[in-house]
Amino acid sequence: MPTFLSPSRTRRRFGLLALVTATVLAGVPAAAARASGSAAGDDCGGREQTRRALRVLTDHDGITGAAVLVTDPAADGPCGRWTESAGTADLRTGRPMTATDRLRVGSVTKTFTAALVLRLVAEHKLSLDEPVGRRLPGLLDGPGHDGRPITVRQLLQHTSGLPDYLDAPEWAHPERLRYRHFEPRDLVGRALELPRPPQDTWHYATTNYLVLGLLVREVTGRSAEAEIERRFIKPLGLHDTYWPGDGTRVRGPHSRSYFTRADGDRVDGTDWNMTFAGAGGALVSSPGDLTRFATALLDGRLLPPAQLAEMRRTVAADPDRLWPGGRYGLGLISTPLSCGGAWWGHAGTVPGGHRALVAVGPGGRSVAVALNTVPGTLPAELDFLDVVDTSLCGDGTSERTHP
Repeated sequence: MPTFLSPSRTRRRFGLLALVTATVLAGVPAAAARASGSAAGDDCGGREQTRRALRVLTDHDGITGAAVLVTDPAADGPCGRWTESAGTADLRTGRPMTATDRLRVGSVTKTFTAALVLRLVAEHKLSLDEPVGRRLPGLLDGPGHDGRPITVRQLLQHTSGLPDYLDAPEWAHPERLRYRHFEPRDLVGRALELPRPPQDTWHYATTNYLVLGLLVREVTGRSAEAEIERRFIKPLGLHDTYWPGDGTRVRGPHSRSYFTRADGDRVDGTDWNMTFAGAGGALVSSPGDLTRFATALLDGRLLPPAQLAEMRRTVAADPDRLWPGGRYGLGLISTPLSCGGAWWGHAGTVPGGHRALVAVGPGGRSVAVALNTVPGTLPAELDFLDVVDTSLCGDGTSERTHP
C-alpha cells in the first residue's frame, strides 16, 4: 500500500478528483466539527497547535475525521499521554472522531513485516544480502525481469526494481475490486507483466513486501501473518491489532472511512477485502497499538542493536511516492523535524479512505495519527505532515498558512 500519493497519482489510482465541497462540509453535524480531546490541560507542549492543525485538515482540507495520540516519556502526569481529534468518525450517526478507534493502517504493516524479517536475520535464518531466488526460485522471473540478483535487503528498502502491481490499469478504479480475494503469487505475477522502473532508483512497491511474506513462509513454514501475531502482536498486548483475512468488515469500535469517486460523490469505503495488500498493508490496528509497537521497536525491545541499525540505514526516496525530505530504511521512514533531528516511523493509506501514521521523535516522544479520508492534494498532504511535526516539536513548530 502506498504511504503518500502525489496529486496526479491520487487522481489516477484512487479517483480523488476534487476536494470535498463546501456543500458536503455543511452537512457534517456541528458537534462533529468541534475538536475533542482528553481531560489533560492545554499546557502540554504543542497541544493547542496540534488541535489547530487537526482543524485545518477537517475544516480546510475536507478530511472527514482526524485524531492524534501523543505520548511523551519525559512529561509528567496527563501530559505524558494525550489525545486530540476533530471531525466525524461516522457520517451516518455523527459520532465524533476519537483516537481509540480501530482503522485500517495500510503500509504501516510494512514495518511489522520488516521487523519480522530482521528478527529472522538475527536468528541466522535469513541474510539481508542473499538473493531471494535461492529460496523462491523462478518467482521473480518474467518478460524483461531477471529476479535472480534481487536481495532481501533490496525488497525491504524498495530498491529491488520490481514494479508495483498497484500500478496496473485495473487499480485505477480499486472500488471495482474491493470484495475480491487475491493471492500473493498472482499479484507478484501481475507486477512482472508491467514495465520495469528505472534501474538503480528507489521505487516504492508493495510487491516487495508480498515477496517477503512468501519468503517468510518458505523459511519458517508459517505465514508472515501468523509469525507477526506470535512474535509481536500477542507479546506486546496489541489487542486492537489483527489480520482481517477475507473479512471485509472492521471488528470492534472503529471509524468509518470515506473516499471520493471520479464523479465527485463521497462513498463509504470501510468494508474492503484486504487480501490484495497482505503482508504489505492489510493490518487493522489503533493509534494506541501502533504507538506501543513503534516504541518497542525503536527502543530496542524487538530487535538486537545490529538489526535495528540496519533498519535505520536509509536511502533517498522519490518524493512522488513518499514526501519531500523522506528517506527510506528497511521498513522505516525517516523525516526531518522543524525543531531538529528526525522522526522514525511509517505511514499507510488504503483505497477505502483510512490513513495512518506512527512516528517516534529523537527524545522518545511519539505520535500516532488516524484519518478516515485520504488527503487529496499535495497541500492537504503537507497539512497532514504538519500535524506530525507539530505534535513532536511542541511549542517550537511554525504553522502553515492558508488562503
